[in-house]
Amino acid sequence: MSNYKFIISGGGTGGHIYPAIAIADALKQAYPNAEFLFVGAKDKMEMEKVPQAGYEIEGLWIAGLQRKLTLKNLMFPIKLISSLLKARKIVKKFKPDVAVGTGGFASGPLLQMAEAAGVPCVLQEQNSFPGITNKLLSKKAKTICVAYDGLERFFPKDKIVKTGNPVRQDLLSIEGKRKEAIEFFGLAESKKTVLILGGSLGAARINKLIEKELSFFEDNDVQVLWQCGKLYEDKYVKYSNGTTVKVMPFIKEMQLAYAAADVIISRAGASSVSELCIVGKPVLFIPSPNVAEDHQTKNALAVTSKNAAIMIKEQVLDDEFETQFKKLISDAMYQQQLSDNIKMLALPNATQSIVLEIKKLLA
Repeated sequence: MSNYKFIISGGGTGGHIYPAIAIADALKQAYPNAEFLFVGAKDKMEMEKVPQAGYEIEGLWIAGLQRKLTLKNLMFPIKLISSLLKARKIVKKFKPDVAVGTGGFASGPLLQMAEAAGVPCVLQEQNSFPGITNKLLSKKAKTICVAYDGLERFFPKDKIVKTGNPVRQDLLSIEGKRKEAIEFFGLAESKKTVLILGGSLGAARINKLIEKELSFFEDNDVQVLWQCGKLYEDKYVKYSNGTTVKVMPFIKEMQLAYAAADVIISRAGASSVSELCIVGKPVLFIPSPNVAEDHQTKNALAVTSKNAAIMIKEQVLDDEFETQFKKLISDAMYQQQLSDNIKMLALPNATQSIVLEIKKLLA
């Protein structure tokens, strides 16, 4: 039997959505006659991104708890009950063979109801420090696919399988594409290139830093390929000068951006970290401090502790950035060492490993 039914839930950010889509794509290859249904949070980006990838999605009226007392928090119990009831109805109607959760608000009610209906559940935890949803769901999940060591502190040890995080497969073949990439972005082949990534929506603090350091990059003969994020397009696109600075709200051709880069400055979201391990370029992480459990700092530390990248915290950026960046850009041996070490952390077959775990539940 290959006409299985898979229900997949995860969202809120690209870090939860793209792994979910990658898993669905790989399952579709393994089972061409399978049926898929995604469940997300209404008004979140998955409601747009999942249909673009060719899958149906149902939305739940759910949101996370705010850290301070707000009207939204008062609405949380009502939203939760509403989402649990709708999730139960979805599971009953769709009758999935397996449920997969990649994190985010909506995966909580959906997997809770799938487990209650006796559907085997797989969790995919991207971060080195799990969110509350996956911690709660882990007790009843059959398998928990993780990307980092040491997660038995949070999950039952016998359920954990280290698979890595699903990443775009086109990143596996960027070797030897620098010339093509440099031409594509209209950059100079003779100059070193720094690639700036703050996530698809952008990172205010990183953008502010890069704006301040543009003359510093120029003084060090470094050209800038800068993804400023859709929220900040109006503010920063004016710095594009056609030669040494290229500012884009969003870079669709990420495989070429990585190929063009000599050094990368990035946030430390789980998907970004997994991609950067595969890309294997020297990385300077600036983790966001505004995320649950400070998990970006913990993700970055999992790499920097192996001497595989550099990290600068936001509060010391102005004091440390120029010294750290200059040391990195001027020392070819240091660049090579970071590059070699980060490649050793890569898990390029993550998606297939996760599919293998799902197949075991179908056997």
